[in-house]
Amino acid sequence: MPPLPAERETAREQQVAVLAGGCFWGIEAVFEHVRGVRSVHAGYAGGTAKDAHYRAVSSQRTDHAEAVRIAYDPSEVRYAKLLEIFFAVAHDPTQLNRQTPDVGRSYRSAIFPQNAQQRQIALDYISALDMARTFGKPVATSVEDGVFYPAEAYHQDFLRKNPRNAYIVRWDMPKLTELKKAYPALYRD
Repeated sequence: MPPLPAERETAREQQVAVLAGGCFWGIEAVFEHVRGVRSVHAGYAGGTAKDAHYRAVSSQRTDHAEAVRIAYDPSEVRYAKLLEIFFAVAHDPTQLNRQTPDVGRSYRSAIFPQNAQQRQIALDYISALDMARTFGKPVATSVEDGVFYPAEAYHQDFLRKNPRNAYIVRWDMPKLTELKKAYPALYRD
């Protein structure tokens, strides 16, 4: 991975990041295991409708993406480090409008910056990844505006509640294994 973009000192209070990278179950699970993250909520972001719920979003008619809202302590983990984990472990940023096995714009790779600094860090990091040819293909991750809507209760903490679910075992548990291996100092049980 290329060096992380410079990040000026941020406030000491909790900050928020909103990321989309395929099914929100796996993204949520990865960030729930990152030291410095206080909470992660599955939801939807980036759509045109005034509200979002699973049935509408999965129909591909609202243009929302399955996303997660990450509340984190910037004194323990920086926004740029969250992006590094997002790109390196949480999903495949080179896939356009899909994350195997899920297909459609609701599964796109996207970053929803909460302020101008986050936007610049995201754009700079994507540019650095592409210039370094980190993935051998261009990064398909978009940087978008969008409101975050929490997903239904049954989607929250899905991996923790359903660790034997076939989808979880096949697609999401390997992400946790990779997180622990690649970022042992940031991994928490």
